[in-house]
Amino acid sequence: MKFNIRKARKKDLPSVLVLIKELALFEKASREVKVTLKELERDGFGKQKVFDCFVAETSENKIVGIALYYIKYSTWKGKCIYLDDIIVTESMRGKGIGKNLFDEVVFVAKKLKVRKLEWQVLNWNKPAINFYKKYSTVFDNEWINCKLIFE
Repeated sequence: MKFNIRKARKKDLPSVLVLIKELALFEKASREVKVTLKELERDGFGKQKVFDCFVAETSENKIVGIALYYIKYSTWKGKCIYLDDIIVTESMRGKGIGKNLFDEVVFVAKKLKVRKLEWQVLNWNKPAINFYKKYSTVFDNEWINCKLIFE
């Protein structure tokens, strides 16, 4: 099946949200999705945009994958990109869509001359870990993830 990688449009966001929920289900965390369509619209296409997104679209105009990322700033490295998620719908995995989405984000990182592209992967997600091993990925076992959750 053929697919095209392109920048997301506001009208793509309902499909983006479906993929976000599909990923949460895969990661056994379906109750954790709190983001709404209205928030995605505001944060991706509003006056104070905070993320960018690529979509993978089939020749039938169906969104089957996304890569959502944003610019972050490191006190040590300066401008960086954080890749929050690459999501490919289950039936389309293994067809090169994730690779093409990842490569597009890498291209943006190089174009913007950031010093670091980073992301997280669950330690049990062996297919994703094996995918990232194909690149010169540095797996960091030194830092501990921390978070505060406000609901």
